[in-house]
Amino acid sequence: MSRQILLVSGSTRRSQPVGLESSVCRPTTQMTHHSGKPQVWWELYCFQEILHVLNPILHQHASQRWSSIVIPIGSAPPGSKFFSVKCSANVQYNISPPPAETSHLSPILLTGNSVLLISMSNASQSERDEKLSVCYYGKNKEVLGRAILYLTAIEISLDVDADRDGIVEKNNLDKESWKWGPNGHGAILLVNCDSENTYKKKTDSEEARISKVSDLKDMSLMVLRTRGPARLPKGYKLTMHISQGDAEGVRVFRAGSPDVVNNTLQKIFSVFVKDFPLVLSSEVLSQEVPYLGGSAEMNFYVEGLRFPDKDFDGLITISLSLLEPICEGIPETPIFTDKVVFRVSPWIMTPNTLQPVEVFVCSTSDNYQFLKGMRNLVTKSGCKLKICHEYMNRGDRWMQDELEFGYIDSPHHSFPVVLDSPRDGTLDDFPYDELLGPDFGYVTRVAHRKDVSSLDSFGNLEVSPPVTVNGKNYPLGRILIGVAFPTATKGRNMTKVVQDFLWAQKVQEPVALFSDWLFVGHIDEFMSFVPAPDRKGFRLLLASPDAGYKIFRRLHNDGHGQAKMFDGVKDEKPVTVDEILSDENLRAENNYVQSCIDWNRDVLKRELGLDDDDIIDLPILFKLENKDDEYRAVAYYPDMVNMIVLGKNLGIPKPFGPKVNGRCVLEAEMCSLMEGLGLNCTFIDDFASYHKLLGEVHCGSNVRRKPFDFKWWNLELLCRTWLLTIHSRTGVGTPGLFNESRL
Repeated sequence: MSRQILLVSGSTRRSQPVGLESSVCRPTTQMTHHSGKPQVWWELYCFQEILHVLNPILHQHASQRWSSIVIPIGSAPPGSKFFSVKCSANVQYNISPPPAETSHLSPILLTGNSVLLISMSNASQSERDEKLSVCYYGKNKEVLGRAILYLTAIEISLDVDADRDGIVEKNNLDKESWKWGPNGHGAILLVNCDSENTYKKKTDSEEARISKVSDLKDMSLMVLRTRGPARLPKGYKLTMHISQGDAEGVRVFRAGSPDVVNNTLQKIFSVFVKDFPLVLSSEVLSQEVPYLGGSAEMNFYVEGLRFPDKDFDGLITISLSLLEPICEGIPETPIFTDKVVFRVSPWIMTPNTLQPVEVFVCSTSDNYQFLKGMRNLVTKSGCKLKICHEYMNRGDRWMQDELEFGYIDSPHHSFPVVLDSPRDGTLDDFPYDELLGPDFGYVTRVAHRKDVSSLDSFGNLEVSPPVTVNGKNYPLGRILIGVAFPTATKGRNMTKVVQDFLWAQKVQEPVALFSDWLFVGHIDEFMSFVPAPDRKGFRLLLASPDAGYKIFRRLHNDGHGQAKMFDGVKDEKPVTVDEILSDENLRAENNYVQSCIDWNRDVLKRELGLDDDDIIDLPILFKLENKDDEYRAVAYYPDMVNMIVLGKNLGIPKPFGPKVNGRCVLEAEMCSLMEGLGLNCTFIDDFASYHKLLGEVHCGSNVRRKPFDFKWWNLELLCRTWLLTIHSRTGVGTPGLFNESRL
């Protein structure tokens, strides 16, 4: 809040005709009453013609929202029994305890605990422009001495957008703390993880300077407002400072000249600016800032440098102190401190139910049919298609596994941010080289050890639509990750640094699913979400071997046992329905797969608050593959749950199922299930280019979506610590060639 600091000089005078002596008193801070009126207590002590300020004691009054520096005035010239007070028009005072005499002309009885509360209604226009005098009287009300205080009031306020409306208001009472919820408060900071440069680019946070004015919109405005005389008294200075712990996460720049600030909007995106000096950083924890004098405002730009993580809760405190000199050779001491608190915006994932903006796929020498189907689907959906060509992907076609799109948001600005996975295939350069740019951020987490497994690919990272679970709202959904089953002895897990990062974002509380039973190990191999017009606004789709066998048994019973899977697929031996049903080993393997999916089904129902009617089972069979004496599952035919969702249009792997009357039975079943929700099915041939390499449509594509309308800071979030059990039994994945396998 805005506060006034009273700087005081004084003199005392005896009634006897002796020489006048004076001294400058120590200045002190004053605290603020709930009315916003600054107030200060002083002791007036006359002794040897010198006014002393003695040992102030800080008192917090429970009945009033103000603190005060309380100094008794009971110490007075010997024989003093009464006193009176006079002051100039801009000075107010109160006496405690209240005097019995109400007339200001009558001397007031002096007691051992008499105190004087002094305040000023306005900041000073010049130094020592206001005064207050105290006259001491003896038993017969004869004058024994007089003390005169010369007052200088300076108003100082460090302001931020504490009410989150995009405007830096003055004197917000809540700027010193941070609270979640629609009635919460506290300023918001973005990580400056985009790049204003397109040549030799790096994230802006890596450079300790502002090279373009356009970079300012990625920062949060902080305003220093002052009112007072033209200059501070000699030796006093304003200092901005941060703690060592906060310094790793923030920088502060100052607008160097009014001309730059006033022309910012005109110069944005085009002008290089060198007039924004660095004030605070990890190497500069404290720095003097100018006092402009009069009624003035000075703009500062606060830059976030790091996302919330295991060792950083996202809160940043910046302080401003007025320092007073003691004497030469001794450090100054703070007599007033104002502070503001920011919370760094979390990285937020976007679920399938949000509208698509842009679709990303790779071009390879063998995926022409896939690209043809994707182009048709994207055109139908009205969004953009971005193709990563082979010179960039170098045979790594797994766009979903390499990156995850999200965004960061504040009241003044928002932009997409790509999270780069630690898998580090030959597609690794794409997020940084092709996506990072103006208003497109980049973040990654590097594993501490070299045992990154397939579970660290982001086909193993999804997010649910908004849900309510046992009365608790998750308006931004919940992150879903795949890990090893709790009893696994050699299970694979998503690396700890990525899990720590996801949990630290707080706004999409993660759920751990069991995915290590899959050969590739990604949750997108057995689940997806699609929008729906009713119930919760979406359906959870789950792969279901039971649903698949139900269809094949029906075909057999209807006399279509000789209908063939994979009919017409190059280099793939057709298999009849009857052959599938008679394969006891395949049936046993799918029973195991079904039990794994059922375990996840129960977790999803519990953690997302779902009923059975919120779930649709898709007819998909699996088979087990042996590698290093461990059996894990892969899709028997193209895995239809591994789809891309573009609004009401679904891009589904073409299953090449048995045909009846010329139509694929599996496609017909999918259309029946999805069209009831108003969704359109497009089946894309990915058999040779993706399915044979252990992936499907979703694995080979990625979608950037519009952000949520809901603002993350309005989340009703309790202050608590979220813990996720990270299994220590993390297996080491063995990566194959990226143009041959998804692993």
